[in-house]
Amino acid sequence: MITREEALELLKKYNKDEFHIHHGLMVEGTMRYFAEKLGYGDEADYWAMVGLLHDIDFEMWPEEHCKKAPELLREGGIEEDMIHAIVSHGYGLCVDVKPEREMEKVLFACDELTGLIGAAALMRPSKSVQDMELKSLKKKFKDKRFAAGCDREVIIQGAEMLGWELDQLLSETLEAMKTCEDAQA
Repeated sequence: MITREEALELLKKYNKDEFHIHHGLMVEGTMRYFAEKLGYGDEADYWAMVGLLHDIDFEMWPEEHCKKAPELLREGGIEEDMIHAIVSHGYGLCVDVKPEREMEKVLFACDELTGLIGAAALMRPSKSVQDMELKSLKKKFKDKRFAAGCDREVIIQGAEMLGWELDQLLSETLEAMKTCEDAQA
């Protein structure tokens, strides 16, 4: 399997904007958290690499998101199993690759949500998720004008895929992001 250093180098090859790199780091940490939380600790590095690389093609090819990724990932030596997992987060939006495994469903559910939580954190005096509570996050989630680019329907669909209540997904993802907020490239 690819090392974290190799994955980060691959991500940075196609992503120069600090925002996109930071998002990859947040999803990496969130996926690692969920691997541990859901009993997949022995696969935590794999889950994390999927999270780190999930938007590899988004910055340079936004109109081909999840369609260009397989080519870039194969060139980077990524195995087909991981490519499927990465591409599945675009299910219904840009590809028809359905999330099948629990890890893929977690990625699908958390990708948009980490963006929403990150945007909400920037609005706080602390600029941090550390002091954010579920009640505050739910208020931002309900305000469709706030972080309008974060698709609430995808988040809701992700919670349903996992068989979770929306509040559980919001709460757990917020806790996950608290563990990785200071992640560095």
